[in-house]
Amino acid sequence: MRKIKFAIPVIVLVIFVGLLPHCGKDSAPQQKIYNMTNMQIDSMLQVVSQRNMTISERINYYSEAFLGMPYKLKCAGDGPYALYEPWPLVNFDETNCMVFCEHTLALAISDSWDNFFNNLQNIRYKDGIIGMRTRNHYTIADWRLENSWLLNDVTSEVGGDETVSITRTISHKHFFKDKGIQDLRYVKPDRVMTIDVIPKESIMDIKDKTRPGDILSLIFADKDSIFSAHMLMIAEKNGDKYIRESSNSKMTTFDTPYDQWVNEKEGMDRYLGIVIMRVREELNQPGKIILPWKIDEIKENLE
Repeated sequence: MRKIKFAIPVIVLVIFVGLLPHCGKDSAPQQKIYNMTNMQIDSMLQVVSQRNMTISERINYYSEAFLGMPYKLKCAGDGPYALYEPWPLVNFDETNCMVFCEHTLALAISDSWDNFFNNLQNIRYKDGIIGMRTRNHYTIADWRLENSWLLNDVTSEVGGDETVSITRTISHKHFFKDKGIQDLRYVKPDRVMTIDVIPKESIMDIKDKTRPGDILSLIFADKDSIFSAHMLMIAEKNGDKYIRESSNSKMTTFDTPYDQWVNEKEGMDRYLGIVIMRVREELNQPGKIILPWKIDEIKENLE
């Protein structure tokens, strides 16, 4: 009887784990994340977090499980009790470019569903405080800076002499007024910002300097009040590099070979180039997991 009681849970566990995506560094997930339950995602996080993978390697791994996920601009918001955008705080049924990067990044630093959920809010909102005014709406002006505890802007390092600088004015007041929001208390003041950009004509030249797991921002050429047009990431499969993105151009999440993507963008006058964000080297260690309650300590150590 003792053998039977012991054997049944073991068999169940083996069967269940067998349903999870393979977890090797070079393997591709066998199951799409949008076909998994929250319990299955929790189990996957527990299994994958035990592997000897860096955060960047897990970004590359998890992002592949999103391929084929439908695109929807209004897929995630501030939750069902929000006044303005009561869409889900977590959505694995559909995604957009920023949500895709946020969900993937949160998965890559987590070891359970609960820690993923809380890490996601810390990535999406200033200090993890959920709300319209604390959300990192602007990729460059908000998201990049508020997540500097996790990601470095390596644009100038990667671009070298090819890098150019641009200056623009970011206005949250105009952003919120366009949404019909009249209460502008606690809104960030207008900011004049200068950033480094790798021109689209040089993106092919820096291919070997990019890394799987790098998060990219595609920069507008013809706007003076916003920098970012789109968020993407560098992916690698079988030794080849791809641009991985969720876009309304195909209404799904998909890969494009690096060279093909660059050639396509070079002919588009609306884009200037890219900004590159990369997991901080001191955090990007094999087996490294970031617990939500440790984020404040990480931020303090950077000051």
